[in-house]
Amino acid sequence: GLADRYPRQLSGGQQQRVGVARALAADPPIVLMDEPFGALDPVTRKQLQRELRRIQAEVRKTIVFVTHDIGEAFLLGDRVVLMRDGRVVQNGAPAELLRNPADPFVSSFIGEDRALHSLQYTTLAEIAGPAVDGRLFGVDGASPILPGHLSVLEGLRFLGTPGRAIGDGIRIGDEQGRPVGFLSLNDLVATLGMTLAADDGEAHAVPD
Repeated sequence: GLADRYPRQLSGGQQQRVGVARALAADPPIVLMDEPFGALDPVTRKQLQRELRRIQAEVRKTIVFVTHDIGEAFLLGDRVVLMRDGRVVQNGAPAELLRNPADPFVSSFIGEDRALHSLQYTTLAEIAGPAVDGRLFGVDGASPILPGHLSVLEGLRFLGTPGRAIGDGIRIGDEQGRPVGFLSLNDLVATLGMTLAADDGEAHAVPD
């Protein structure tokens, strides 16, 4: 454990873990985190990002997370507020900023790999069809179930596994693994096509 150690005896990652624990121990309604992982190495930073997501899923606290890393913002945030010179330029879900940047500044801040970012930070749950009364329409019971928090990119990788039998698509599960939505292959292809079209600024017609 870390309780008996002095701060100087802790690594940077351990100090950040203790800092997060101290902030949450007081049970505040809102937690402000100002670039908490900025000074860490990339490996430790990724680990703490995953831990913060896990903790947030358990404690369900509102966290205002300040960062200059747009990828980190998309990974951790339910909503992203992009500011310039003290003014809000755009405020929305990560998928909204990726698909519809408000102006050239937002586009340049996100970077040239907007299509890849969109596939990385748009979740399967965001594009899946809903379930009604706990039943999934048009779903073969043998269709695989994937957690809704997985990204579209992770879903595509799953579907691309050699020998994978998926039928018409995949079922989307909640935190307990219960199917709550369905994502057809057509939905995935359409999402991929719209993402690439938005990235290169061209419109592409997809035949029926």
